[in-house]
Amino acid sequence: MSKNIPEQLLTLRDFMRWGASRFREAGLDFGHGTASAIDEAVYLALHAVHLPPNTHASWFDTRLVQKEKRQIISLFERRIGERIPAAYITHEAWFAGLDFYVDERVLIPRSPLAELIEQGFEPWVDATRIRRILDLGTGSGCIGIACAYAFPEASVDLADISPDALAVAEINLDRHKLRGRVRTIETDLFANIEGEYDLIVSNPPYVDREDMACLTPEFAHEPPLGLEAGEDGLDVVLPLLKGARDHLAPEGVLVVEVGNSEAALSRRLPNCPLTWIEFEHGGHGVFTLNREQLLQYECFDAVAE
Repeated sequence: MSKNIPEQLLTLRDFMRWGASRFREAGLDFGHGTASAIDEAVYLALHAVHLPPNTHASWFDTRLVQKEKRQIISLFERRIGERIPAAYITHEAWFAGLDFYVDERVLIPRSPLAELIEQGFEPWVDATRIRRILDLGTGSGCIGIACAYAFPEASVDLADISPDALAVAEINLDRHKLRGRVRTIETDLFANIEGEYDLIVSNPPYVDREDMACLTPEFAHEPPLGLEAGEDGLDVVLPLLKGARDHLAPEGVLVVEVGNSEAALSRRLPNCPLTWIEFEHGGHGVFTLNREQLLQYECFDAVAE
């Protein structure tokens, strides 16, 4: 992209349209929170001029000063030149209607679990019984923090193996002023987890070897620790299932996202009652199990060794 600003570009709308065209021309991938080149160009243009993402479209026809034009061009050039996802450029991501700080120490939030959280996990969870929640593999903390909003009487633990990820989660704890009710725990799965939880939610690494080899350049900016999960994408999910039995309270519920590894997990556990959740707003590969089901089926022992 040329550093010279085309004379014909005058308004925010001009830059949004022009940026979207350049993004499509460059073959960018939009799998990190925006759905299209247009959405991403609008988001970056608004961020460059310090306007929120929900700015009314009537503002789009306002003219820009030269400094604002240069700021927009600079963001567009970085997005194309480095193939870096927009959220890492702005250090901002949205999940379940909440804003979070993100950087390259954590994955960018984009899970369909947001829809479940906004619905209070109905009908799988009785909200009146939720007192302790565990977000296992928390990354930025977005899932656990969103759960803290959804269940205001519950305490929430944000657990992750990565100290870097937990440092980002701590930033978001401060942003949302949730210290005291929400805390972070450094742990490899359940190694440092104590007690039982009414709800365990996890979006663990689940990308298999074949899919890892096919990821677009944008994904190279994300930490591999949050993506890679072995040959069939189940290296983390299977031991997670085995460990969850000891940390679910009576009538406790486990909700796990495995994405494209849904088929592989169903093949490995053909006799286990995984309930696959359907989403109104898109997404797949999320299952739920309750404590009774986890205790009843011994197949987890055989596959998680």
